[in-house]
Amino acid sequence: MNTTQQQRITDWIGKGSINIFGRPFAGKDSQGRRLAEIFKGNLLGGGEIMRGSDMPERIKSEMRTGKLIPSADYVTIVLPYLSKPEFANAPMILSSVGRWHGEEPGVMAALQASNHPLKAVVYLRLEEADVMDRWRDHENRKDRSERHDDSELILETRFQEFRDKTLPVIEFYKNKGLLIEIDGTQSRDDVTNEIIIRLDEFASRASTSL
Repeated sequence: MNTTQQQRITDWIGKGSINIFGRPFAGKDSQGRRLAEIFKGNLLGGGEIMRGSDMPERIKSEMRTGKLIPSADYVTIVLPYLSKPEFANAPMILSSVGRWHGEEPGVMAALQASNHPLKAVVYLRLEEADVMDRWRDHENRKDRSERHDDSELILETRFQEFRDKTLPVIEFYKNKGLLIEIDGTQSRDDVTNEIIIRLDEFASRASTSL
């Protein structure tokens, strides 16, 4: 990425937000950290917000099975978090915020209200077979901090949840013209570079339409 690209994307994002989706092990957090560093933004993940919140036991139990929690609970816990004052003066890089179809309008409205309008959605495409290959590799290396939701059985549940509830979210953002789809099987550097190229395309189109 050259200086001109970085400045163009930075100006376009402003204090807005980019939301990153993908199956488990697709690299959402890794790419989120890189984008947050490049554009001096705050990285926020819906799952991390949930796990760090004082949740009722019924919600914790639901999460331990690999299922997404009901939208009503998600909206109550996660969306107000986006308006915290410490995030006010920088862009937001979001990791899978709003994974259940139907939550998208609420997420977009909450981001708009907090002055972090949604600028783009990145979908790191990784098929289930590729996920299992990465899971086995991480199991051998034991580098996922013993996350309970990374067991093989729970991964199957998470796959089903993604198919049923999150793929329609991806389609929603595609229809809104916000989607950037990336081949997640590439190296981390190649994925980052492709994201930057696509973000620059968004930024360039926005500047020519002014």
